[in-house]
Amino acid sequence: VEPGVITGEIQKLADRHNLVYGGDPCSSESSSIGGNVAENAGGNKVMKYGPTGYHVYGLEVVLPSGEVTYFGGKRLKDVSGLDFVHLMVGSEGTLGIVTKITLRLLPKPKYSVALLVPYPDIDTAIAAVPGLMSGSGVVPTSLEFMDGSSIRAACSFLNIEFPYADAGAHLIIEVEGNSKDAVFDDYVKLGEAAIEAGGLEAFVADNRNTRDKLWKARKSIAEALAAISPVHSMEDVSVPMANIPKLIKRSEEIAKKRGLEMIAFGHAGDGNVHVTFIKGDLPQEEWDRNLPLAEKELFDETTELGGCISGEHGIGIKRKKYLASIVDEAQLDLIRGIKKAFDRNNILNPGKIVDL
Repeated sequence: VEPGVITGEIQKLADRHNLVYGGDPCSSESSSIGGNVAENAGGNKVMKYGPTGYHVYGLEVVLPSGEVTYFGGKRLKDVSGLDFVHLMVGSEGTLGIVTKITLRLLPKPKYSVALLVPYPDIDTAIAAVPGLMSGSGVVPTSLEFMDGSSIRAACSFLNIEFPYADAGAHLIIEVEGNSKDAVFDDYVKLGEAAIEAGGLEAFVADNRNTRDKLWKARKSIAEALAAISPVHSMEDVSVPMANIPKLIKRSEEIAKKRGLEMIAFGHAGDGNVHVTFIKGDLPQEEWDRNLPLAEKELFDETTELGGCISGEHGIGIKRKKYLASIVDEAQLDLIRGIKKAFDRNNILNPGKIVDL
């Protein structure tokens, strides 16, 4: 594929051939595959399929010198030199211009079922996640969470009704496979475990229409937030899965301390949480003063919990000033050195990730 192709179009094309492209960012209907490669985008199905980089076998790249080269190819194994494919993936356009991408496609599972489980509050929902992963004996394809504010924002934006829309939080759990009976057993086990952990009910979406409606709400949260609360700061922190409850609690404390509103949603199964600070009614001067303080505190707490400041959105300019707080100087020097080796004149996305 070429980099401007919308990721959702790749998924639809693969589907027509009874195949699946495993990369499934929530922005798949609007984001390009080139952008996904640049950020090593994750998404809803990382637990089963991994992030974008897991599916990239080869890249045609125009180097800053103007030379055209091809890294990798249609092969699983390659140690003929360095792994430039996965150096390029996630490099945010700072090392070269990707012009062609060779992707892995997989056989499409025959059966897929999603569960929607509302919880009375976000603490109960998040606390249920580690047990769902280890206690049920089932590894789901997707395990997403949405706090009450985010799901209500999506419902308002889409003008839809959602079961238990007044609940404190929801989990979406999806399983898939080629055996109808096995998929049935898996979602029953997960549903029972989810309710045992405090879920109010387990709604089953066992056909494409109901699954699509369910996922549309989850995938619309960012767009809904932009429409309803235009002034906000969406973060992309990632922690070990077991530390998600602590991260959410500390994020709430930070928001309250700084007079900010906050919502949280994201990929509970892989620890990637989109903590989002919202301006609300806060005067602009206080927002401008308090937001950087809240972000710094969030990143410090994330690092203390064994996490990182970006799981899939990248560093860019926005998070560049915080990178030194989690990456030591030796690594920063390596990043600068690699940038200089590729782009000695600093003409590709200058100022992103690190300063030279």
